[in-house]
Amino acid sequence: MTTVEGYANKSYYVWLYVAKVCVVTVVLILCRDSWRDVSPTIKVLPSALLVGLTVLAMWVGLDKWISYPHISSRTGVNPFVDIESPVIRYIFIMARFYGLVLMVPLMEEIFWRSFLLRYLTDADFTKLPQGAFSWGAFVWVAIAFGVSHPEWLAALITAGAYALLLRRTKSIFACIIAHLVSNLGLGIYILKTGEWGYW
Repeated sequence: MTTVEGYANKSYYVWLYVAKVCVVTVVLILCRDSWRDVSPTIKVLPSALLVGLTVLAMWVGLDKWISYPHISSRTGVNPFVDIESPVIRYIFIMARFYGLVLMVPLMEEIFWRSFLLRYLTDADFTKLPQGAFSWGAFVWVAIAFGVSHPEWLAALITAGAYALLLRRTKSIFACIIAHLVSNLGLGIYILKTGEWGYW
């Protein structure tokens, strides 16, 4: 859906994104049993923070210094220019940050790293502990994660980094925190620089 959003008109994008946030949040609540693998623990925080900040620097750096063709472009809504109503503007900003910093890290890590990595390793994936996956699954998930983002090269590297963090820590919580840190940093970077194309 992230790639599809890149083709949306800006006026439609605002409501598409808010609708997506609502739908995904409801699905996460209904499927909360799938969160059972998320076990918060302080000991993984240093590794998660390091990986999250490294991914942030890499994501922005690749776009600035390496010219590679993106799958599509993001709509790049500037809420201070493209949204006239102050109420709608701040609803969008809050929804965008909630989605970027909380919803997406939780949803994507549960799907890509907790489920798919193990499922592609063994269809009876629930018998595999966190961090147990085959290198074939590692490659396929990295490729799929890459092509699901317009910035496919940065996403490919990011998938590898998060999977290796999972392998090292055996903690999906570590991946969620790393993803949260990367996305929070990206959101702050967007607001400070006005590079709206990143969201």
